[in-house]
Amino acid sequence: MTVYHFVGIKGTGMSALAQILHDMDFQVQGSDIEKKIFTQKALEERNIPIHPFSKDNIHEGLTIIAGNAFPDTHEEIEAAKEQGLEVIRYHRFLGDFMKQYTSVAVTGAHGKTSTTGMLSHVIQGARPTSYLIGDGTGKGTADSQYFAFEACEYRRHFLSYHPDYAIMTNIDFDHPDYFANVDDVFSAFQEMALQVQKGIIACGDDEHLQKIQAKVPVLYYGFREGNDFQARNVEKTTEGTTFDVFVRNTFYATFYIPGYGDHNILNALSVIALCHYEQIDSEIIQERFKSYEGVKRRFSEKVLGSQVIIDDYAHHPTEIQATISAARQKYPDREVIAVFQPHTFTRTQTFLGEFAESLQSADKVYLCDIFGSAREKQGNLSIEDLRSKIEGAELISEESIEKLGKHEKGVLIFMGAGDIQKFEELYQKTLV
Repeated sequence: MTVYHFVGIKGTGMSALAQILHDMDFQVQGSDIEKKIFTQKALEERNIPIHPFSKDNIHEGLTIIAGNAFPDTHEEIEAAKEQGLEVIRYHRFLGDFMKQYTSVAVTGAHGKTSTTGMLSHVIQGARPTSYLIGDGTGKGTADSQYFAFEACEYRRHFLSYHPDYAIMTNIDFDHPDYFANVDDVFSAFQEMALQVQKGIIACGDDEHLQKIQAKVPVLYYGFREGNDFQARNVEKTTEGTTFDVFVRNTFYATFYIPGYGDHNILNALSVIALCHYEQIDSEIIQERFKSYEGVKRRFSEKVLGSQVIIDDYAHHPTEIQATISAARQKYPDREVIAVFQPHTFTRTQTFLGEFAESLQSADKVYLCDIFGSAREKQGNLSIEDLRSKIEGAELISEESIEKLGKHEKGVLIFMGAGDIQKFEELYQKTLV
């Protein structure tokens, strides 16, 4: 039996896929940089071997699954081709893998990971389900009926997929290093929509998704009138959120989620719509919502002394606004402090004004240096360009992290898609 070797196994999607194959009794190993990344914990718990990158890792008997971040010139990929071994890109492998199941692709500019996590938690309460979540979590079940997975629009990778269903959370301009504008993003989603086999669950409150054309039924969800699945009578408390769902203006059921903010209500609505379409009882959905604990790096909380520390992946202005709003719902009487690390120079440049506006909804803002990427090491601006647009914002470094301690009883939200967790960990050490 072949051994699957993952080039870049610590990537969020790659780690999750490796876990799925391992759970299904395939032999799995991989390689990556030696720096510790949060995704490797689940791999280590399964005793999946992780090697430093080296062409010596490649030998006969391996099938290579290559992460999308690595070029064909990567030493391991080149070695595999020289030895005549099969090399399959991550998104191509996933596209073939899902054909065994009733597949549900969760896609959108924002909310993919949280919605995939919520969907997989709920649906496995009714029927055997395998899932791949973009926070590096994966689970494979041999007798699965469903496969729920996160489908990323970046570089149009999701066009490798022809899922039975697609949940589309929203369309927004992001990844400016690849997409030209929001119309370019829309064209990618439109192309994806035409590949869906059974049905699309789309947010009807999103002006772009209202224009989606498909060969299958499109069910809309949201707060506005006219949606097939509409949330009404929303009650927000510090414990969570309760709302009624009406299906085509007929009362369906009341749901409670232990989550905060309108974006989480929308995520839940999409899950309810998919389950309703698949004839999963509302009682199961209600019970599973109650026990849903969220996904990694999405409003992940811990209490340290008199402060609350929140770790969040928010790296786009829309996501920052949603995260701060959720914090205000849960902690209405506390000071909310945003500690933000911009991710990539092109994104920071493109959304400079929008970043400033969204961050100003916090009571205080601290900014870390811009985090580059493997594709983009430098740019034409600095973090000072963003700081100058936010009244009272301060720059923060590893050496000055202790200044966060002056916010007694504050809610500190560490946000970013780079290595913002490094700053969070350093700050926690100052409290010991």
